[in-house]
Amino acid sequence: ENSLLKTSTCSSVNPSGVFVSPYALNLSSFTKLVKRLQERHPEFSKDEIVEAVQEVRKMNKGVLSGMAISSIEEKTSAIL
Repeated sequence: ENSLLKTSTCSSVNPSGVFVSPYALNLSSFTKLVKRLQERHPEFSKDEIVEAVQEVRKMNKGVLSGMAISSIEEKTSAIL
């Protein structure tokens, strides 16, 4: 399975002329989500939290986009 084929992205250059990766925003949101989950569940390691988020992704047909952060957080917490 190649998840890159399922993803359409476009990159851009911001007004200051710096290249912006199409994945930068997603990574930022993912990082914030993991940080929030680490604060909520300090007894779990970052790796365990990332695994649980990946499980939520699998349950949602392989994607997280379109889901509310709060929903992802709740489903991940239920797995943990």
